[in-house]
Amino acid sequence: MAQIWAILPWLALAVAAFIALFFVNAPYGRFSQKNTGLAINGRWAWVFMESPAPLIMAGFFIFTSQPINLTQIIFLIMWESHYLHRTYIYPFTLRNSARLFPAVIVASGIFFNVVNAYINGNSIFNHAAQYTLNWMGDIRFITGAVLFVVGYAINRHSDYLLYRLKETSPEIYRVPYGGCFRWVSCPNYLGEIIIWVGWATATWSLAGLAFAVWTIANLAPRALAHHKWYRRQFVDYPPNRHALIPGIF
Repeated sequence: MAQIWAILPWLALAVAAFIALFFVNAPYGRFSQKNTGLAINGRWAWVFMESPAPLIMAGFFIFTSQPINLTQIIFLIMWESHYLHRTYIYPFTLRNSARLFPAVIVASGIFFNVVNAYINGNSIFNHAAQYTLNWMGDIRFITGAVLFVVGYAINRHSDYLLYRLKETSPEIYRVPYGGCFRWVSCPNYLGEIIIWVGWATATWSLAGLAFAVWTIANLAPRALAHHKWYRRQFVDYPPNRHALIPGIF
């Protein structure tokens, strides 16, 4: 019960962030601003921001006093497969990594990942009576795992296409093509949302739901902002693309 009352305010904060981010663009990437105070190298900003997520989840796995079974190990692999890449590989593929990140964004990212990893790690390893070996045969686990893999593939492929696009001109924005860019402006964001909706479904937990809601709250408004930016910058931008969901949004 304590776990529930700890997560509910976190969910409420996600809803508030979702609304606010339609009016204010977080000042990094193409929306960077000059007067944001202290800033650090973009590559190391990603490492600092994301590190709590894989480390805290691994800590729960290592130090929990509860028995561990294969179902929980699979959840650990799912989580770490995303976050080890996002933390220690993705930042070193950034073409324009010299761009500075505002320290306030880095601090916010660290705070988010500490809270998020804590509530999910606690849910998986300390409050997991439902995660028996039979859980792997449950339709919720199977559906969620499939969504996770599909989202992972979309996210990684979209990041790769963006990486190739900046191969020759890291500081110049161009229109991306191929893959899911045929339908939406931000398939990398779409993929990440699908990943964590899959996680929420596979774990069938309030902590997983909170993560999925936070992911949508952060990425849906930013996807719309990117979509509008593309349309302003490129007169020949594909007219049939949507921001995030093909044919809808």
